[in-house]
Amino acid sequence: MPADESQKRRLVVGVSGASGMPLTLRLLQALQRPDVELHLVISSGAKRVLREEGGIAPEDLARYARAVHPADDMAAGPASGSWRHDGMIVCPCSMSSLAAIACGAGSTLLHRAADVTLKERRPLVLVPRETPLNLIHLENMRRLAAAGAVVMPFMPAFYTRPETIDDLLRHFCGRLLDQLGLTSDIRRWRDDDARPRP
Repeated sequence: MPADESQKRRLVVGVSGASGMPLTLRLLQALQRPDVELHLVISSGAKRVLREEGGIAPEDLARYARAVHPADDMAAGPASGSWRHDGMIVCPCSMSSLAAIACGAGSTLLHRAADVTLKERRPLVLVPRETPLNLIHLENMRRLAAAGAVVMPFMPAFYTRPETIDDLLRHFCGRLLDQLGLTSDIRRWRDDDARPRP
């Protein structure tokens, strides 16, 4: 039974031009829930990376969203604090987007929406994709963490004994949902300890 519109969690996913589009696709799939209204912002850089990482088109992501807001539309809803939502994830988050958000340079809708999320004290989760990290990257992450963002690089867990890449992606997406207070059925550390023994 579909959730009442007033009960839905409105979430924003920003996609910037870093490697990691299979993770983005898996996240959007995980957010296909009756209690979520999904809004999407795809940067121009992300559109090229989408093609490079498996021939994914922006339309392949757009079909998962209630609305797709053009990255150059600074009058779109997510650019304003009065447009209510319940949190934002930037996945993947390029180092240039990370830097722009860290210094409040809202020159695109993705950066502005993240800045608004911080100023309105809503959950902002950033999934940076770069390695190795230099001191500038680390300092930007520190500044964002101090401002209230959750900085969550893609670091897969192996205690789940994954057998496929999708196992790794699915578990990490469950952890992302945790940050927004959404439930998932991922395997968790020591869950087996809570089960009665025969």
